[in-house]
Amino acid sequence: MTPETGRADLVTRAAEELGELVARTRYVLFDFDGPICRLFHGHPASDIARAQVKRLVDQGRDGLLTEEERFSPDPHGVLSTFAARHPGSDLLTDLEAHLTKHELQAARRAWPTAHVDPLIQTWVAVGARLAIVTNNSARAVAEYLRDRELFSCFAPHIYGRTAQEMHFLKPHPETLNRALRAMGAAPEASLMIGDSDSDATAARAAGVPFLGYASSVRAALRMRGAGVPERDILGSLEPLLDAVRAAKHP
Repeated sequence: MTPETGRADLVTRAAEELGELVARTRYVLFDFDGPICRLFHGHPASDIARAQVKRLVDQGRDGLLTEEERFSPDPHGVLSTFAARHPGSDLLTDLEAHLTKHELQAARRAWPTAHVDPLIQTWVAVGARLAIVTNNSARAVAEYLRDRELFSCFAPHIYGRTAQEMHFLKPHPETLNRALRAMGAAPEASLMIGDSDSDATAARAAGVPFLGYASSVRAALRMRGAGVPERDILGSLEPLLDAVRAAKHP
């Protein structure tokens, strides 16, 4: 067997496996930032994280974070850390609203993930039902989807972050479970598409098959570290789009 033949066999096998996965999937749960778009394209998340820390500093509350947390580039990490230590506080509500404001601004400049728009439209056309399950604000998700004329593909099944339920952020499976209940979906007939280890962990807890989208080697390594098999991690959504286009749904 030549290297070229071996590579062709691998591609064919991967296509067959994706085809089988698509054939048994009736409900698709998408994470938002990553599989759908690069939300913070042109609006660096690290700037938002620094602004959140500054709000704590301005109110004399920066001592609530460790030195490492003060310099975290992840605004969701800052918010989640504060939520775990001070649930239900007025300052938590303020920080969540601050992040939502920035996400709404970022949604207007977000960069769509390659192949995802036709993937969404095709999957709906062949009869699948779709939902968004995300740690981002549902308002920011809706803003982006309306701009892309994709809102009707998901509405009303958009499940995102609220200040009152920060403890339900992924890797907690609650947003996935809510989507499944609302759609009347069996976990085994569903599929979660995400780009992080927390997405994979939430899908596992909800009993939903998981397909990882990795835009970088680092993302792929994180998912593999969370137990996602290499065959279930895609560097592009194009093969999945091809599989959905080829699917024959009843």
